[in-house]
Amino acid sequence: MRAIELNGFGGPEVMALTDAPDPVPGHGEVLVEVAAAGVNRADLMQRQGLYPPPPGASELMGLEVSGVIAELGDGVSDWRVGDRVCGLLAGGGYAEKAVVPAAQLLPVPEGLDLGAAAGLPEVAATVWSNLVMTAGLRSGQLLLVHGGGGGIGTHAIQVARELGARVAVTAGSADKLRRCAELGADVLINYREDDFVATVRAEGSGADVILDNMGAAYLARNVDALADFGHLVVIGMQGGVNGELNIGALLRKWGTVHATNVRSRPATGHGSKAEIIAEVRRHLWPLVADGSVVPVIHAEVPLAEAAEAHRLMDSGDVFGKVVLRVQEL
Repeated sequence: MRAIELNGFGGPEVMALTDAPDPVPGHGEVLVEVAAAGVNRADLMQRQGLYPPPPGASELMGLEVSGVIAELGDGVSDWRVGDRVCGLLAGGGYAEKAVVPAAQLLPVPEGLDLGAAAGLPEVAATVWSNLVMTAGLRSGQLLLVHGGGGGIGTHAIQVARELGARVAVTAGSADKLRRCAELGADVLINYREDDFVATVRAEGSGADVILDNMGAAYLARNVDALADFGHLVVIGMQGGVNGELNIGALLRKWGTVHATNVRSRPATGHGSKAEIIAEVRRHLWPLVADGSVVPVIHAEVPLAEAAEAHRLMDSGDVFGKVVLRVQEL
């Protein structure tokens, strides 16, 4: 099969299209003929040598794919060869074929293009597990999403809207904020010009849930922006890894700080990828199927031009997701 491999670590130039051995599905896995693969910040970090795959995972980049099931491994009974699927994996998506645990697959709804479907599994798993399963976001609450124009941000706005929550977002341009508003964001904050703490607190008592991709740089201000009994969920480290936490401020608010990711979770059991995907399929997937929550795709880039996809992600000009089109199926 054709796949994107790394010739060392560094900039996009270390990525190369090459021939690689076909993967073989093991027990409880399926082989997917890949139509498209989502591009995520984790891929950029892996390319730079900052985020190695978990033990036993493919060394190839790519945490989500869409396509058609080509082969079933032992013990798989809920899926059939020929099913249109998208799925979550710990690595291996930048290729014409990928092995995916059957419990991490989702059916592609009728009428949804496979390219668009490739941009859903990672954001759906991240948003649902963090906003609902971890932070308990519910109707009437205020959610603050940092990076509202990103893949996770654009999905989180829609999910929160469907849950009946109000949504505040930060973004770096008026155009991105306008497009966030079109998705359902209520409070628009230009982080280059506005104080997000003051803006959020002006909406009432603060944010009940904060979904943060910045990490250390925003830690203190995020705590200041929290409402009483609020939940700060840190899912990224774009602003660094070492920050100072004012325990007193957190105590006064009875607040909670969570730090999570999806990639390194166990495959099965409590808090696992299988558990998250089951919850996504039960509660979120009907909203995808009826068009209430839609994938927001900024660009589709051919697999052979994966380096250009990474440059696009690095540019900061992306609204929504970038996907690699691997082949037409």
